Amino acid sequence: MSGTDEAHVIVSGRVQGVWFRGYTQRTASAAGVRGWVRNLPDRRVEAVLQGERTAVESVIDFMRTGPPGAAVTDCIVSWRTAGEVFHDFDIRY
Repeated sequence: MSGTDEAHVIVSGRVQGVWFRGYTQRTASAAGVRGWVRNLPDRRVEAVLQGERTAVESVIDFMRTGPPGAAVTDCIVSWRTAGEVFHDFDIRY
């Protein structure tokens, strides 16, 4: 897909139990970003974001702070070639 960038994001801190996934889904969908977000067993949040680079970066900017109640201590972003093509943005369980 031309014009599509993909970022793999891992967020640490107080990021579970604060609606982080729901807010990320809402932010990504509003920006036209596709992919998914999920909680990890070690209390971090993981996401794959696909779309125009500026749109993906806007979602990453949100994830660096998170929703009210979150306390992000680290946000690791890895840019890569898009693998699986996503058509919407999902919360994975």
